[in-house]
Amino acid sequence: MKPVALVTGSSRGIGKATIIEFAKKGYDVVINYLSSEEEALKLKKMIEETYQVQVLAIQADVSKEEEVKNMVEEVIHTFGHIDCLVNNAGIAIDTTFEDKTVENFRRTLDVNLIGTFLVSKYVGKYMLEKKEGTIINISSTNGIDTIYPESLDYDASKAGIISLTKNLALQYAPYIRVNSIAPGWVLTEMNQELDPEFVESEQQKCLLKRFAEPEEIAQVAVFLASRDASYINGEVIRVDGGVNNG
Repeated sequence: MKPVALVTGSSRGIGKATIIEFAKKGYDVVINYLSSEEEALKLKKMIEETYQVQVLAIQADVSKEEEVKNMVEEVIHTFGHIDCLVNNAGIAIDTTFEDKTVENFRRTLDVNLIGTFLVSKYVGKYMLEKKEGTIINISSTNGIDTIYPESLDYDASKAGIISLTKNLALQYAPYIRVNSIAPGWVLTEMNQELDPEFVESEQQKCLLKRFAEPEEIAQVAVFLASRDASYINGEVIRVDGGVNNG
């Protein structure tokens, strides 16, 4: 029986790379998406044709409890178990401080933080029945170094994920390991619209002088899910190429 990995927000970016890395390791995988059905189905087809694994693609808004519950139940109905959950779904609505709205702030928290809580809650229930499982939450270095007022709502949500990770590790001990990854800048669709001068200045702060590839974050997630990481729990793994914000 193959292990099963559910990755939220996995039709593109870090989530897509993570799904592919789990498939490479022989996991059956679950692609979760909100609106990008075409990308999700294309990814599903590619994985099925390339790797000898089963793939399920499910549309669900992780901020809506009923949709999360239905998604998890569909995964359990299909596979019977979930061995690894990667809470990757997230949004960023960057604006000037003056243009920040309560509506956008709430939406960011709903998806990034409450979504992580909801999926962890419903997946954790089944992991506890087996007394085994791993949960990996994708936070951000923005949740550690809050230096961009334009993204203060995003930063707050990612800091909340770090706190949530530590509480979930305590709640689910000793059966479920819960860790967080805090990436720095990553070459994803979300960052393609950045001003080139800003990108250059940010790269110069990094010891490796570049942004990460999505696969470099995905490989850390697969490691944390593996038995090689069996004694890592409640931790935040910073993956930023060595950034000096001083």
